[in-house]
Amino acid sequence: MTLPATVAELVRDFRANGRIVIVGASLAGLRAAEALRDEGFTGSLTIIGDEPHEPYDRPPLSKQVLKGWVPADHTQLPRLRAVDAQWRLGVAATGLDRATRQVRLADGEHIPYDRLLIATGTRARQWPNPTEAALEGVYTLRSRDDAARLQQALAARPSRVLIIGAGFIGSEMASVCRELDIPVTVAERGSAPLVGALGGVIGKIAAEMQRDHGVDLRCGVGVSSLEGDASGHVRRARLSDGTTIEADVVVASLGSIRNVEWLEGSGLAAGFWGIGCDAGGRAFDINGVVTDTVYVAGDVARQPHVLYEYQFLAMEHWDNAVLGAEVAAHNMVNLDPDYYPYLLLPSFWSGQFGVNIKSVGVPPFGDEIVFTQGSVKERRFAAAYGRRGRIVAAVTFNNGKWLEHYARLIEQSAPFPPPPPGWDQPEDMNPMPAEFPAPGVPTAIPDVVLTGHDPSERRAEFRPRRR
Repeated sequence: MTLPATVAELVRDFRANGRIVIVGASLAGLRAAEALRDEGFTGSLTIIGDEPHEPYDRPPLSKQVLKGWVPADHTQLPRLRAVDAQWRLGVAATGLDRATRQVRLADGEHIPYDRLLIATGTRARQWPNPTEAALEGVYTLRSRDDAARLQQALAARPSRVLIIGAGFIGSEMASVCRELDIPVTVAERGSAPLVGALGGVIGKIAAEMQRDHGVDLRCGVGVSSLEGDASGHVRRARLSDGTTIEADVVVASLGSIRNVEWLEGSGLAAGFWGIGCDAGGRAFDINGVVTDTVYVAGDVARQPHVLYEYQFLAMEHWDNAVLGAEVAAHNMVNLDPDYYPYLLLPSFWSGQFGVNIKSVGVPPFGDEIVFTQGSVKERRFAAAYGRRGRIVAAVTFNNGKWLEHYARLIEQSAPFPPPPPGWDQPEDMNPMPAEFPAPGVPTAIPDVVLTGHDPSERRAEFRPRRR
């Protein structure tokens, strides 16, 4: 009689002989590959990416690259170690067959796997009118190639740039234009810049900051159409209020789309907000059953968070990609009870108009805000967000040294308003409504999204197993 293998024996065997495929060759895919090798995985490793480039860093694209400080092709991510992988770059994954454990590629090849990590991230939302989007001078910004093309357009000194959307990327691009002394108009359908991510109170401050730096900021209006000249170059935009903007460069900064279409028919819980997974990165199927062989990491993952009522979070943050990849990689080559949980307190930073904006936690989860330190007038302050009597997030303008203090309070579910730090207190420390837009407003989607179930929705599919 053959005795069953122990957990340790199963793990050793898989680490030596298993086949792992990573779909997505950006930050999360690369860091996951490195973590797998660090975990002792010596089996077959394949990394698939639809772009022809090796993994590169995206945050500099809207800052240093557009300014001309760093060439777009000099943003390659550093390799922390050799990964000894088969790289399949420039070919997209087009399908997943979980029954045969194969990934189908655009060139017709099928790549077998024993465990799969999906890290396909997001892409830029294009201008919705294809004819107008095809005009010369109309851009989006997501990829390295996007940044290179837009940098060349800015270097040619356009007469005016129109940016459609005032989220973080749109606002950063507007800041770059002003640093380059290029006239820029920003059209934002919401009430203020950054309102989806940080709320209306902070949005008003961001609006003042833009206008003080010479941005022609138009809030509460949309762009109805783009018009080109006889040569097919964009020249003007018509706004929803009837006005016209003359511009020879237009950037559609309309948010992102999660790359999940290739998973249609796979049976995974993939949709608008990404792919549902547990706190260890294991993907859910469409009925909420956790899978054993498919994992998710990075922008395309949505997973529950203990500090936010176990609602599912979708995060487009650098640290989310790194930590999510490391956790998923560990769990892919281990078995229960050695799984790691994914416990990240979301954080981000943005540099614009001479101000370093940092945040920790999930601001849109809060419904109140209070200024706790510094001076709003000087744009040097800290503010905390609260919900049901506890602190859930914080934001700082040129005061990032205090962010760790607020992170600890959030982790401890400290009361809101939080106790004052003892010095540099503003005159008004009374909580007020944070003024977030209603959920689902398409122009005000934040970088961290709570995607919990809305009982008023009737879009779920019920797919019982057929016997």
